[in-house]
Amino acid sequence: MHILFIGYGKTSQRVAKQLFQQDHQITTVSRSAKEDDFAEHLIQDIHQLDLSQIQPVDVVYVLLAPSRNTTLSSVEAYQQTYVDSVQPIVNALKNHSVKRIVVVSSTRVYGENKGEMINDDSPTIPSDEQGRLLLKMEQLWQQAYPDECVIVRPTGIYGTSTARMVKMAETTKAYPNIHWSNRIHIDDLANFLVHLLHVEHPEKSYICTDNKPQPLHEKILKIQHELGLSELVLENERETGKRIFSGKEKEGYKKF
Repeated sequence: MHILFIGYGKTSQRVAKQLFQQDHQITTVSRSAKEDDFAEHLIQDIHQLDLSQIQPVDVVYVLLAPSRNTTLSSVEAYQQTYVDSVQPIVNALKNHSVKRIVVVSSTRVYGENKGEMINDDSPTIPSDEQGRLLLKMEQLWQQAYPDECVIVRPTGIYGTSTARMVKMAETTKAYPNIHWSNRIHIDDLANFLVHLLHVEHPEKSYICTDNKPQPLHEKILKIQHELGLSELVLENERETGKRIFSGKEKEGYKKF
C-alpha cells in the first residue's frame, strides 16, 4: 500500500519506519526537509497541499503539531494547524481512493479536571478553547471520511529522556495539590498506530494510554528520593486533572 504521512515528527518517523519494513510505500509531508531514505518527502504548506503528482494514496496518517510562530497565540496556532488545515487536505486527497485515515488528536477533548475517571466511552466536553478546536478538527475529519476515519487520542507522550522530570525534581520544593498525570510511551503509541493499519473493523476512536494514572507529585518525589534531593511538600489534598484509562479492547492488540 501507499501510505501518506501528513506531519512527520518523532512519532510519524517511528510509524513510517515500521510500515516501510512491512513493504509499504511511504510518502511524507512536512514543513522542513527530512533525511529518511526509505520515503519520498514533500516539503509543503498543508494549507496549500498539492498531491496531484504522487501515486494513488491508500492510507493517510495525520499527526500535526501547532506552529511555533511566535506571532500567534496558542488558540490561533491550534485553529490554524488543526482546524483550518482539514479542508485543504481533504481537497488534495479528493482524487485518491483513501481506504483509511488515522487522525491523532488528544485527550484534551475531555474537560474533566477534578480527578475524574475517563475512558473511551466518556463524553467529549472540552473545558478550554484548545480542546474545543481539537474536537472540531475530529468532527471535520469524521464528516469528510465517515467510514474511513479513525481518531486516536493519546495521553502525555514521553520518550527516553528524563531531563524534564529531573529538572522538576531539582526545583520543586512544594506542590499545590494532587494532580493526576497520564502517559503513553512514544514507542507504544507508534506500535498501536502501526497496528491500526491491520484492524479490519476499527472503532471510530481510541484513547491511547498506559492505563497507569499517577499523581504528578508522586513521580517527582520518587526521583527526588532516588537522587537524594530534598523532598517536596504537598500543600493540599485537592484533586485536579483526570484519571484516564483505555476502556476498549484493541482488536488483536495487547493492553498498554
